[in-house]
Amino acid sequence: MRVQRGDASTEAIGPSIGGLSTKIHAVVDALGNPVSFHLTSGQACDLDGADQLLPNIVADTVLADKSYDADKRVIERLIRHRVKPQ
Repeated sequence: MRVQRGDASTEAIGPSIGGLSTKIHAVVDALGNPVSFHLTSGQACDLDGADQLLPNIVADTVLADKSYDADKRVIERLIRHRVKPQ
């Protein structure tokens, strides 16, 4: 099988310390089943994934990785929508 290279900006591939990489940002339900995901390039800020995924979350409580605890972009947005951040 031959893989054809495309434009890295449209393929969510970017430079990181270890080379070219992609970040996978995911939302799962209470049982760990995947609900949605978003791909960003390796050098992208983790909050870029949160910006894309948060508007689609329907939940009373959200558990998130420490890198997603930015006040204005995540926590305040959740509180405005009556979601309890954990």
